[in-house]
Order: sequence, then C-alpha cells, then structure tokens
Amino acid sequence: MKKQILAIVLMMVSTGIFAQEFKLPKTSGKLLISEVNNVTIEGYDGKEIVFSSMDGPKEKDKRAEGLRAVSAMGLEDNTGIGLAVQDKGNTVEVYQMKKMGGPKVKIMVPKGITVSYAHTSPYGSNVKFRNLASEIEISTVHNSIHLDNVTGPLAVKTVHGSIDVIFGSTINNPISIVSVHGPVDVTIPVATKANIAMTTSYGEMFVDPAIKIEFEDQGEWKKYGSNKVNGKLNGGGLDMRLSSTHNNIYLRKK
Repeated sequence: MKKQILAIVLMMVSTGIFAQEFKLPKTSGKLLISEVNNVTIEGYDGKEIVFSSMDGPKEKDKRAEGLRAVSAMGLEDNTGIGLAVQDKGNTVEVYQMKKMGGPKVKIMVPKGITVSYAHTSPYGSNVKFRNLASEIEISTVHNSIHLDNVTGPLAVKTVHGSIDVIFGSTINNPISIVSVHGPVDVTIPVATKANIAMTTSYGEMFVDPAIKIEFEDQGEWKKYGSNKVNGKLNGGGLDMRLSSTHNNIYLRKK
C-alpha cells in the first residue's frame, strides 16, 4: 500500500499536478526573459503566456511570513513562483528573483509571440525551446541551448555552451547560430533552400551525405574541410550562418 501511495505521489509530481502557475493574457508582442537559470519555453495554440514552476512543493521560510521577496533591481515576485513578470504592453519582461538557484520554470507561449532570452551569469542550466513558430533571439555566456521543432527567424549565440537545433518542416529567414567554445549541431529538412556559410577556426565540419552543397566558383579547386565553407543548398534561398570558433559543426538531414 505504501509503495502504491509513493508511486501516485511521484506520478503527480512528474505530471505537474503540484506545479504552481501564473497566467498572462497575451497573443502578440515580445517575451523578454532575462537571467532565468532553468527554463523550458514551449509554443502552443493558446491565448495566454503560462508560467509554471515544476519544482513541486517547497518548505516555506517561516521567518518570511507576512513579508514579500524583492530583488536588488527593486522587483517583486508577483507570480508566486520566484519570477517577476512585467507587462509593458507590446513587451513582457521576465526576471528571476534569485541570482543563484531559482525555480525550474516552464513557459507556454502563444505562437504569435516572439521570444528573446538573455543570460550572463555562471549559475544557469541548459535552456530548451520547443514548438515555436516565431522569431527567437538567444544570447548566453555559459548555457547550452536546445531547440526542437522551431522555424526561425533565429539568432542564437553562446560563449561556452553547445547549441543543438532541430528545425521543423519550414525555416524562415535569416538563421544565425554561433558558439565560441561549444559544438553547433543542426538538423534541417533535406529539401531546404539556403545560402549557407559555415566557419570554424579550430574545429571541423561534418555534413550528412544527403545534403549536397553547391560551392561557389573557386576555379579548379573546391574548398571543403578548411575553416570556411560558402555554398548553396538546393539552388539557394534563405541565409544560414553556422559558426563554432573552437569546436565542431554538424549539419544533419531530418
């Protein structure tokens, strides 16, 4: 009997029954997320931005009863999950109250909203983006970045992290994916029409044999395997830039 009760509790936690939520009606504009350490951002066909803490119930600080949490920026936790959310009309700004730690957050985003994520501190975890059919801007220092079933436009850069991107069936112009020290791993539909530029100073470039790169005319010699590749996929189209200064680039077919 005890084992059954434990299993039910674990299932409730894993399915988010204990998750706290904060909802904001919004179907357009920009979501600007700053210094949120552990976050998954997912697109959906809804009319609200939904913020959820997936940590489960935590023991409350009895000394803090009757008090409110504030940050050095003068922000207050107005969500109940450790975030300060400010609706400024066309822009929604999201900040984490704690510099270290903080909640494990999931944000559901209506598909008409563009998303910008910025993180500079060394306290962040991996960030994940799923099922987003809008523009995404990401700038981090230490985070690794995972994007699944996204369309772009896309501007992603990190210093120390890796970047993994799986595009959906449609890709919108332009695409820029840049890491200084981590690998860049990108999966695209084989029929993608693109002007592609890949650069690495100290790494290598690996391309699926099914993806044919039409190289620009360079006389008798064709460059492939040096530190720069410029060419076209399926006759050219959208602009796609992939760069990793100190690591490898992987281009895969979907």
